[in-house]
Amino acid sequence: MTATADTTTTVTRRIGNPALRRAGWLAFALVWSAFAVVECVRHGWPAAVLALAFLVLPDLTFLVALDEAPRMAKGQLPPRAVPYYNAMHRALVPLTLAAAYTALPLDWPPAFAALCGWLAHISYDRVFGYGLRTKEGFQRG
Repeated sequence: MTATADTTTTVTRRIGNPALRRAGWLAFALVWSAFAVVECVRHGWPAAVLALAFLVLPDLTFLVALDEAPRMAKGQLPPRAVPYYNAMHRALVPLTLAAAYTALPLDWPPAFAALCGWLAHISYDRVFGYGLRTKEGFQRG
């Protein structure tokens, strides 16, 4: 009896022109950046602090596995940090929260400013070619 290795690979195909897709992400990034600035100007330092914090926060997920970083290949995120990184870099999460913020009787503008900063971060990452990671920690194609 011989054993055969499963050599199938999953190929992710993106539809459309990459330059057009990046232009769309850039437009999205500029819109959310403008919303964040408006919220910061209208609502002061609490909104500004949260918007800036959430502009940076998604990339701090690598701290989850900082001890593993020296053993990783160049450009590879430690696999233990991948679920956190991907969760913080999915636009659906802050978009859903922003929709809930507008639909529910919530009225704390710094929270909306934070969501704007988070969406701006995700959008700028896509503009510069950074996206979600594979379970091994490499950029998805």
